[in-house]
Amino acid sequence: MIIYKSTMKPLQVYVDDADLARLESWSHQRGMTKSQAIRAAIRALTHPADEKDPLLSLSGMVHDRLPADVSEQFDRYLQETFVAEAPAAYGKRRRAGRARPRR
Repeated sequence: MIIYKSTMKPLQVYVDDADLARLESWSHQRGMTKSQAIRAAIRALTHPADEKDPLLSLSGMVHDRLPADVSEQFDRYLQETFVAEAPAAYGKRRRAGRARPRR
């Protein structure tokens, strides 16, 4: 639960039907109200980048429609998009056997 120290001001925003549907779906999946989702987006977009960490400065640069579970299923999505060369065909390695005792 977030407690606001200052008085909140109303904000009216006009969005088209598709954006409204995405906002409702996104906020519902996370158990948030639309207002909470919009406040979180404002904070994320206006948060100053930490110059000490260049990776964090990239936050918010991806505007594609990413799946909602991308952070939970990162490995699966990476595997689906990763294109690797076929492994080299090396000969079978012989396993070193133990020396047999002489009789």
